[in-house]
Amino acid sequence: MRAPDFWQSGGALSALLAPVGCLYALGGRLRHAIAAPRSAAMPVICVGNIVAGGAGKTPVVLSLGAKLAARPALAGRVHVLTRGYGGELSGPVRVDPLVHDAWKVGDEPLLLARTLPTWVARDRISGAAAAISAGATLLILDDGLQNPGLLKDLSFVVIDGGAGFGNGRVIPAGPLREPIDDGLARADGVIIVGDDRTGAAQRIATLRPELPILPARLVPTPDSAAALAGKPLVAFAGIGRPEKFFESLRMLGCDLKATRSFGDHHPYSAKDANALIALAGEHEARLVTTAKDAVRWPGDAERKPLVLDVEIAWGDEIALDLLLAAKLARQLPEAWP
Repeated sequence: MRAPDFWQSGGALSALLAPVGCLYALGGRLRHAIAAPRSAAMPVICVGNIVAGGAGKTPVVLSLGAKLAARPALAGRVHVLTRGYGGELSGPVRVDPLVHDAWKVGDEPLLLARTLPTWVARDRISGAAAAISAGATLLILDDGLQNPGLLKDLSFVVIDGGAGFGNGRVIPAGPLREPIDDGLARADGVIIVGDDRTGAAQRIATLRPELPILPARLVPTPDSAAALAGKPLVAFAGIGRPEKFFESLRMLGCDLKATRSFGDHHPYSAKDANALIALAGEHEARLVTTAKDAVRWPGDAERKPLVLDVEIAWGDEIALDLLLAAKLARQLPEAWP
């Protein structure tokens, strides 16, 4: 799906749809009111968002997972649980990048599984049980802020600094999955990825002044930056905000000859691939895309695109470490001696 422009700017159509958004919000509140969350029998960190579409959750999960798994007592025991959006399998199933593809498990689980033990499960309780049986002692829930099934010990809200909360209205009138104050009420910290261009931090400080706000940036990995800088490229992306990807390439000094945007999680067909390859040929350039798009590239395409790999750079890593210790050290004393 590609987000409509009025999700950011508002307008007449957004106002017309606002009553439907109120009903959507009411449904979410009722779901949480009647839910009976269950414990996963191990600490659970939730990395979610309030806004539909890409905010940078997957790189945040990878960064948090790597940080925690680097502790000797947690090595190999930090597992990720995800719904597997866009995939066919309902799980619980442990993702194997050598066996599964994006059509089976979704694109994000494939990226996560390259680094961390990753499970796809529509039913989060059964997914947590499967992870425990495989030796997990700490679970990172990729998305799930709006899912009341599992008790969370630490919940992060991830916000794209360039988009913020959009027009501030709930789906379908705007991009919000739930009202801002509802989501923040269940959060222990907010991660703003990129420059805060919409004043999201100020709004959060007004609603919940005690809530820690952690600045972060998506930065190209050194190898990826060196491989792409200065090259003539045709860039394409099917993510929440493709323009954010294109901007990153320009900041690297890449010579962008053309760009193409697709809806988030777009399933690339052979026709799509051939058209993009032809476009790159016209410009005597190479194709480049995101890591998430690359796993959805058809395997029988004539050639694979280059990939811009990115990672999270934390603005205040000490504040993050203190928050993790405050929420997890009591349950995992062996990891915080």
